[in-house]
Amino acid sequence: MTNTKMSRSTSFSIFLIIALLCNVQATASSQLKIALVKYSGGGDWYANIETSLSNLAEFCNLTLGTNIDSEHDVVEVGSPELFNYPFIHLTGHGNVVFSLQDAENLRKYLIGGGFLHIDDNYGMDQFIRPEMKKVFPELDFVELPFDHPIYHQEFDFPNGLPKVHEHDAKAPKGFGLIYNGRLVCFYSYESDLGDGWEDQEVHKDSQETRLKALRMGANIINYAFTE
Repeated sequence: MTNTKMSRSTSFSIFLIIALLCNVQATASSQLKIALVKYSGGGDWYANIETSLSNLAEFCNLTLGTNIDSEHDVVEVGSPELFNYPFIHLTGHGNVVFSLQDAENLRKYLIGGGFLHIDDNYGMDQFIRPEMKKVFPELDFVELPFDHPIYHQEFDFPNGLPKVHEHDAKAPKGFGLIYNGRLVCFYSYESDLGDGWEDQEVHKDSQETRLKALRMGANIINYAFTE
């Protein structure tokens, strides 16, 4: 790569970071927005849309002192509106498809300072991995060790992710995509955090299980905003 191309790439990344930071500062006196990612492929991107992120936002405001709007937005993965949100959440059970434009847009967003949380609602693992390869062909998901800071923010999880739903009775695992030393995407697998964030009557999870899920969600939010 020529010095000119490197300079342009660096300048663009700095621009994106500034844009994200300006959005955070602009909403500091009002409320910060987080968003649920809408994608193609027929998968249920809208899983947990009713109360999940709203409850997480309210829990973070209560325990972390954040100022997150409980009414989250929905943003398409290929939309320029993606850059309005410092934190985006993607979930579902089935197929996920990113176009080349989607992948390029998401890559620029993440390189520029954004943060993506992928939550496997059960059954999306085989679909999301090849699509994230379109975003970062040079990267592979790596399992994060239990001593990673994301498990030790406001709340301590010495054994990693909590188990919310059994599904295949596999141990929950947290994977990450690390770009230039920065965790840009956290992927919670076989945990189903989003179901635990929902109102209690939705899945009939115990209050203890819901609290663990919300605390881990708060850790992810806190990590994304501060690390």
